[in-house]
Amino acid sequence: MRFGKKGKLSPTYIRPYRISKRINNVAYKLELPQVLATVHPVFHISMLKKCMGDPLLIIPTKNIEIKDNLSYEEIPVQILDRQVRKLRTKEVTLVKVLWRNQFVEEATWEDEEYMKKRYSHLFESGEVPN
Repeated sequence: MRFGKKGKLSPTYIRPYRISKRINNVAYKLELPQVLATVHPVFHISMLKKCMGDPLLIIPTKNIEIKDNLSYEEIPVQILDRQVRKLRTKEVTLVKVLWRNQFVEEATWEDEEYMKKRYSHLFESGEVPN
């Protein structure tokens, strides 16, 4: 599934945190809140994004239920679009899914059959766009 990646804060950028110490050229120590006390505070530079100060990019951590293994389940909110991809021997139907705590620009294309099995309530209204 989309957020099944392993690693620290793997889903997306959660919010800006102050850099407290530069460990070396590629590692930084961050000042994390008590809620994230179980997360090791040293991050590789590739995991960080420069904060431009746009408050719309900040996802409040209080709305995200982080599990003990530092992961969380992302819940689909709406089906935005539908398309059929033609492969050599078959056709695959994909749906564009808007996820909770994500912006429309971050919507992902997922397999329609999998989404129908797992989240059938999104298809009950019959208003899936073509």
